[in-house]
Amino acid sequence: MDTEFEWLKGEDVPTVIAVVTYENPTIVETVLHIGAQAVLPSPIRSFGLLSALVVARGVHRDMKSQARRLRKLEAKVLGVRQIAEAKSILVRTRQITEDAAYDLIRDQAMSKRVTTEEIAAAIVNANEIMSIGRVS
Repeated sequence: MDTEFEWLKGEDVPTVIAVVTYENPTIVETVLHIGAQAVLPSPIRSFGLLSALVVARGVHRDMKSQARRLRKLEAKVLGVRQIAEAKSILVRTRQITEDAAYDLIRDQAMSKRVTTEEIAAAIVNANEIMSIGRVS
């Protein structure tokens, strides 16, 4: 079933409104699988059509907004983890406090006009490169 709906996995997924002629467990499962935002019975009648279209577009817009927000939050969490790891590396290698390590990361980010997450990633990557071949 997954290969039939490859077009639903992209970034620009359209609003999906399922049109069904009858209900059974297989049809309901398929409607859920494709992520339909609304269901219309067939034959389609004018009553309720506009409402279904408006609601489906609203649900679709909200889902896209939530997915975008989730991606941003996941990136932020990754950045926080990288900053924590970079601080740990600096504390260990330079014998400084965590606050001083963060200040160092922030100062470098400001002087290079990049984010603290980018500086943290560079510190982590440099530490991994420098640690190759070392036995801990």
